[in-house]
Amino acid sequence: MPHNAPKDIADYIAPLNINGMDGRMLRLPAPKGKSAELLFVYGHHSSLERWWGLAQAMNRYGAVTMPDLPGFGGMDSFYKIGKKPTIDNLADYLAAFIKLRYRRKKVAIAGMSFGFTIVTRMLQRYPELVKKVTLLVSIVGFAHKDDFTFSKPRYYSYLYGARSISYRLSSTIFRYTAVNTLALRAFYGRTHNAKHKFAEAKSKEDYQRLMNMEVSLWHDNDVRTWAYTSTQFLTFDNCQVQVDLPVWHVSVEADNYFDNHLIEQHMRIIFSSFHGVPIDVKSHAPSVIADPKAASILLPPKLRRALHKLQ
Repeated sequence: MPHNAPKDIADYIAPLNINGMDGRMLRLPAPKGKSAELLFVYGHHSSLERWWGLAQAMNRYGAVTMPDLPGFGGMDSFYKIGKKPTIDNLADYLAAFIKLRYRRKKVAIAGMSFGFTIVTRMLQRYPELVKKVTLLVSIVGFAHKDDFTFSKPRYYSYLYGARSISYRLSSTIFRYTAVNTLALRAFYGRTHNAKHKFAEAKSKEDYQRLMNMEVSLWHDNDVRTWAYTSTQFLTFDNCQVQVDLPVWHVSVEADNYFDNHLIEQHMRIIFSSFHGVPIDVKSHAPSVIADPKAASILLPPKLRRALHKLQ
């Protein structure tokens, strides 16, 4: 199939089972002339479909693999096996996946936002995996709770709100009241964090596609996992253990969540060297319906050159 030919995501998704949890994995084979392996770890409120455009953009540089995370994208949650979705447990899951998938191979790893938080913790907990990594990329990732730019009232409202939803009963009530299909279509586009997403819609058709994807994300992601992991990244510190790898960090100059200067300081504490690659866009991430062209903004020229050099 020519690289520019249209692709159907369903043709590249396979079942995934780890530790008794069922999910899915996206696998795009390497294009002709390329042999590099690229692992993409998505972030919060995500799915394989949400990052299909970026996966195709990354496919220019090698084979791309994107696994579901427990509790996200429709995968079973840690609660099914009697565990909580802590950053440590997510890191252990990712390490298990890498050991299974890349036994005798090296791999470039890119983590998106909270996904990079998980990648960092994994490398800290499993230093033996560091030697397998050919390139480490943070795409608007973060390293410490202080990286957020929220005002104190907003920060504590998010933290305590997430904590209140992170229990079995409260998360079930929240799922079937606040984020049922009717409520989402009526009110979600007006909420503080969603306004910038829907501002990107250029037509009623775009707005409807955006809303359809958001409804899918809220329903495919386990609400209890979403809430508990929110409390995790609002209280965490990844600066306690160093990782002997350079990091390439793609930052959004007008990021609506993070202080890029603090992120750089924290990443310089963790990693052996830091390569900052700022991009001039208006929000933390591309549209949830971004095609490969729109999603490729997250792969600026300096990073593309590094990706091209992968073997």
